[in-house]
Amino acid sequence: MNRILSRHRSRTLTVLLAVSLLMAVMCGRLSYLMIVRADHYGQMAEDLHQRERTIKAARGRILDRNGTVIADNRTVCTVSVIHNQIREPERVTEVLARELDIDAAEIRRKVDRYSAREIIQTNVDKETGDRIRNLRLDGVKVDEDYKRYYPYDSLASKVLGFTGGDNQGIIGLEVRYEEYLKGQNGLILTMADAAGVELENAFEERIEPVAGADLTVSLDVNIQTYAQQAAQTVMEEKNAKKVSVIVMNPQNGEIYAMVNVPEFNLNDPFTLTDDYAQDAAGNAETAASKEELLNQMWRNPAINDTYEPGSTFKIITASAGLEAGVVGINDHFSCPGYRIVEDRKIRCHKTGGHGGETFLQATMNSCNPVFIDVGQRLGVERYYHYFTQFGLLGKTGVDLPGEASTIMHQKEKMGLVELATVSFGQSFQITPLQLITTASALINGGTRVTPHFGIRAVRSGSGGEGESIRTFTYPVREAIVSEETSATVRYLLEQVVAEGGGKNAAIPGY
Repeated sequence: MNRILSRHRSRTLTVLLAVSLLMAVMCGRLSYLMIVRADHYGQMAEDLHQRERTIKAARGRILDRNGTVIADNRTVCTVSVIHNQIREPERVTEVLARELDIDAAEIRRKVDRYSAREIIQTNVDKETGDRIRNLRLDGVKVDEDYKRYYPYDSLASKVLGFTGGDNQGIIGLEVRYEEYLKGQNGLILTMADAAGVELENAFEERIEPVAGADLTVSLDVNIQTYAQQAAQTVMEEKNAKKVSVIVMNPQNGEIYAMVNVPEFNLNDPFTLTDDYAQDAAGNAETAASKEELLNQMWRNPAINDTYEPGSTFKIITASAGLEAGVVGINDHFSCPGYRIVEDRKIRCHKTGGHGGETFLQATMNSCNPVFIDVGQRLGVERYYHYFTQFGLLGKTGVDLPGEASTIMHQKEKMGLVELATVSFGQSFQITPLQLITTASALINGGTRVTPHFGIRAVRSGSGGEGESIRTFTYPVREAIVSEETSATVRYLLEQVVAEGGGKNAAIPGY
């Protein structure tokens, strides 16, 4: 019996010792958590009970070179509900359904959902948002937000681009200068209960947003408007599918206008224009086909697409020939209406030919055979050298996304026939912007400038004064041709519009 009691006491002591040790460990652990890890777990508790609501920053405006606003913001509202603050769910449902034109059943589901915050609708116009706010419905939040607005609708649509639902740039200048335009969102910090639901009348802390910087660009609204009207007229008269126009300062690369008709409405960028809507009607209206049509509608042919430049490219051939010394403006040629190159008969646009003519006259006449002769005098190796020197094989570096590259024959595969056709602008492709950039360099004294839109970014400061963030600069490349060659090319082109085939392009008084 004594032995049994002894074993029992031993087991009891063992259990008590184990419990004592466990309590000691737990107390030690608790002390560790309360003292050593206090900051960590305190932050976790704060995070659990703290909720954030974003205050959207106003996006920076885009202004033309004269200070005209061409991309702005409109105040809109986000309407949401907080379940545990709603006292009249039926009235909240009825009012929001009426004011927002949303099915009442859909709103009631969100009203009854026990969550921190349920968004009912975004991009609500300010007048409607103010009307809802003034009703002072318990549990209904109306937060102000911003929506991009374009005062001129379709003007320069494929250059400016637009923003998405999150107010971020999608195409064009809006996405290229996103880092300057976007600003910094603010926050509203509120306290929530253990279920994560915001507490009514709880303390709120605000971190104010910082508006984006205003971007001044080189576009001129007046020039852009005139060019767009002219392009639209040409498209209708010639029954063309699209027309592009670029107006650029050849001295510094600033682009005053870039038109690509048909343009689209920047304030409704996800609705297909009539031309593309007809294409959509002719196909199965699937999400994939509409997305493809939208991408085509947004495309900027002036920089995204290549084409055969034709006779306008004779500026490059003339410049290369003059720079290499293989031709002078008074050199004599004969045009019977064609040239035989290897086994090909390549015709002039004037079937009967121009007869005897100087290089100056051939330029004024846009005579294909004479420019074929200049190309043959240069030869493949030397022609390709100037093609590279003039910058035609690279991109212009324009500050818009998606610039296409020149499509040119490989030098090793370029024979005399290819050289002949390239000499007057056929059998290869470049972008319209590449052509005007290269031509500018050949007539401005030989400096290849970078075409661009961005001029400066300025953030509004206190007191109405702006804080300059950045004035944009762009690379240039000097002496791609001599000043003498450039002066000769200017004279040739002046004669083309003064007395030659380009007389319709002459500007009175110049």
